[in-house]
Formats: sequence, C-alpha cells, structure tokens
Amino acid sequence: MKKTIKYIAAFFIAGALFNSCETTELDLTEDPNALTPSQADPDFYLNVIQEDFARFTESLGETMAEVVRIENMFGRDYQNAYDPANFDNEWEEAYQQILQNIKDMNVLTNEAGLTNHTAMGQFYEAYTISLLVDFFGDVPYSQALQAPDILNPVPDPGADVYAAAIGLLDSAIANFNAGGSVDPQNDFFYDNDYDQWILACNTLKLRLYKNTGNNAAFNSIIASGNFIQDSADDMQFQWGTNEVQPDTRHPDYADNYTVTGGADYMSIYLMEIMDLSDDPRIRYYYYRQNATVPGSDGTPPNEETLDCSLQAPPPHYAAGGFTFCTLPNGYWGRNHGNDAGTPPDGLLRTIPGVYPVGGLFDDSSFAESGLGAGGGGNGVTPILLASTVDFWRAEVATAGGAAAAKPFLLDGIAKSIAKVQTFGSRDPGADLSTAPTEADVDAFLASIEADFDAADDEGKLNIWAEQFLVSLKGNGHDGYNMYRRTGFPTTMEPNLELDPGAFIRSFFYPANAANTNSNIAQKTTVTVQVFWDTNPASPGFPVGN
Repeated sequence: MKKTIKYIAAFFIAGALFNSCETTELDLTEDPNALTPSQADPDFYLNVIQEDFARFTESLGETMAEVVRIENMFGRDYQNAYDPANFDNEWEEAYQQILQNIKDMNVLTNEAGLTNHTAMGQFYEAYTISLLVDFFGDVPYSQALQAPDILNPVPDPGADVYAAAIGLLDSAIANFNAGGSVDPQNDFFYDNDYDQWILACNTLKLRLYKNTGNNAAFNSIIASGNFIQDSADDMQFQWGTNEVQPDTRHPDYADNYTVTGGADYMSIYLMEIMDLSDDPRIRYYYYRQNATVPGSDGTPPNEETLDCSLQAPPPHYAAGGFTFCTLPNGYWGRNHGNDAGTPPDGLLRTIPGVYPVGGLFDDSSFAESGLGAGGGGNGVTPILLASTVDFWRAEVATAGGAAAAKPFLLDGIAKSIAKVQTFGSRDPGADLSTAPTEADVDAFLASIEADFDAADDEGKLNIWAEQFLVSLKGNGHDGYNMYRRTGFPTTMEPNLELDPGAFIRSFFYPANAANTNSNIAQKTTVTVQVFWDTNPASPGFPVGN
C-alpha cells in the first residue's frame, strides 16, 4: 500500500462537506441532508465510496472468515448463528451508500469525461455486487436504485449479477486504457497507477471465473499475464492510527486494543494448525497476553477465566481427536461455535497481532495490550492478493491430478509469508530478534512440501485448503467461497454442538430488506445455495462441519 493516514482523514473531511451543503430551497420529497449530483464534486463522491467499500468488504469478510474457522464463530446452531438484523448495516452500505454514490458520481464523471473516476466506480460496483451474490445469493440489481419509480426491486438471479460484474470490469479496463486526462484527487488503493488497476480488474474476473468453473476464461487471463502476480500489486485498504474524531484504525484493532483488553476470541482451529507446524506467520497473526492457558502446559484449570478447562470434551471431539478448549504455548482462544458467556479474560486471551490489524508483534513478552499498543491500528484489509491467485491456480491445476497443485501451493505460501513479515516493523516496540529467520521459513516450506508429497490425493487437497485458509487472515471471502466450492478441508474442527444443523450455504437476507421489500422473501433456511454452488445439498456437504 502506498497511502498515508492523511488520505484516510480526507474521507471524513469529504463526509463533512457532504453534510454541510446548504440550499435556499428544499424539495421536501428529497433528503435535505443529501448532496445532489449537481451540487457535488466527483472527488468527494469517490472519497466516500472508497471508505464505504473498505468497511463493507471488511465486515462481510469477517463473517465469512468466522464460518470457515479463520476467525471464531459464536453460535452452536448454524440456522440461528447470525440474526438477519446483523446485516442491515452492510446492505445499507452496499445499496444506499456505495452503489447510490457511484450512480450519482457517474452523472458528473460521464458529463466531464472523467474516465478514471468512472473506471474506479465500475470496479467498486463489480466487486460489491459480486460479494452480495456470494454472501446472500440472488439480490436486486437491475431494478435497484430506481425509487420512486421502483420501490420494491426484484432480486436478479446471481448468474445475471455476475454477468453484469464481468461487463463492468471490461468497461473499467477500457476506461483505464482510454488514458483520461484528469486523475482522482485521492486513490486510496493504487495512487492513480492505472496499470495496477487493470491488474486488479482482471484478478477480480479470475475470482468470478473460478467460482463459476469457467476454467477456459480463467486460463486465458493467466496466459495474458495481466493479473496480480506480485505482492507489490496487492489490493488492500490501509487504515490509520487516529483514535477519535474520526477513528481511522483497523476495526478489529479498535475492538481488541482497549483498556479492558480483547473483545474477540481467536480461532483454536487456525492457531493450532499454525502452532503445530511452526508457521512463520503466527507471531504476526496473534499476540499472546499470557504465556499459558488454564488446563494446558501444567497450568491448573481456572473456572473463572476459562470454565471449559474443567470440562470434558464433547464426545464427537474426543472421538475425532479434535483439540478442545486449550492449546499449549499460551494460545488462548475458543472452539468453533462456542457461545459461552464472557469471563474476565480480556487481558489474558490471545488477540489479533500486527498482521493484518496493526497491533502487536508477538515477541514473547506476554504483556497486556492497551490503547495505542503496537502499530496503533495501522493495519490493512486485504482485497485481492497475489498469494490468493496462486491458490486459485493450484485448484485449477488439480484437474490434472492433486499433485499438480504443488508449485502453486508453495508459491502462494511463500508470497503470503513474505508479505506478512513486512508488518513486523509496524510495531515500533517489538523485539524482532524473535522473528522467524530465513532458515525458519525455508524449513517450514520444506515441511509443507514433504507432507504434501507423502499425502494421498485427499490429503494433498486438505493441505492446499488448510494453507489457503491460513493465507486469508484479514478477509474470509475467498475462504468461504473455496469451502463451498470444493468441500475442503475435510479436516476442519467441527462445531462444539454435536448437531449444529446444516452448514450455511448463504446467509439470511437482512431483516430490513426482507421486511420492507415485498419482492424479497426471507429464506426459511441457510441451506439455500448460491447459483455457482452446484455441490450436494447440506447437511451432507461439506463434510467437515
């Protein structure tokens, strides 16, 4: 990322400008606080669109990460784990903010010939609508944003929305190639490097083609070489360190670096994979506030801070050999689905580290966290990464046998590690002498390769899928897609509940949308499959549930 904190502040300056505009006459059928296109500046629109896009992507990406164990999911029953009202804000961000502002901005950019502004808006629109499909399934698009003529837009089939997204990306590439004479004032992603923008457009197309199984189109882009291959071209949103007025910190940092400690629990599943394999990224992903966990490493159980340390594992955990409640070496988290109350452990539990949230690098100091600790929240939200493309390519390669995935698997892991290691310096107080060395990284890659070579085909796919999930810390979008698309890994830690119900194949529509739009019928179950998910119905699929 090339952006600085001053740019993030510009978002909020823009918001103030939006809300401070005055008119001498008000049409009371319109929102008097809204900025109409005739009153606006395309740069103001683009500033707000970019921040809303980052928050929207971060929020839904977090939820997707929870269901595939990258993060911890609170809820023993998949059907009821996520209240439809939980998604009201994201739906509003998508439609009333991102898409509406793009539509209004285009009135100005098309009139003035601002092709670069238009192209960025087309990318954000394509990403937003395809993410809505991946999360909810069929969603309004062709009839959306047409009030008062259409107040209850009909959901479009997901396949049609995907096709529209591809069309938007093709138009964006054409607009970037047109060589517009005016640059946006603030491009928070690529600093007006339009070659990088074209890489991002093609990389988003790779995701859409991967989901739909269009390997010919996928391979055509790969053959062109015009996609994100180098981490220097990664698309990610850079957060700041300002705590108030406005709070520009990474949202997960703001939640977990407080005077009372962490608010979130880390995933035992992911921490165990990384700890047992000496993954070089673990000190960057997680910060341990305590050297031991009650009930582990000879530390006595503690009913007050970790009541499960006094409990026997559920029978299905014991039968399957899954780790219950505690991990060694101070990695204090929760199992998938644990919905127990919150004890006084905020300054004891493991919290997010320096990557991606801009927190503390774990140098084994085991000190309590607090406001401003580590990088102060100067983390990132990953959007499209070079390492992710390698994992997609590994998946495509398995058409020739699971073994064909190996070179792409190893490349993806290596890129992920190299990227993550650059974040150590964001924590100015860290003792980086404890950071993994080049020899440590080489040994880890060699161990993954040896395990892959020794595994049967299913084992190879499990290693690929597990490592893909590890690489996606910070945005679970592609992990959730991968799990529904392939059913791997089959080795996932199950829900603590023996019978949690069928896995979430798509989420409930937001409560407000279902309650106010007569053309949106709320789903009766979370087993409704998005159009590209052609696998067997749940509960039989995925098996690692």
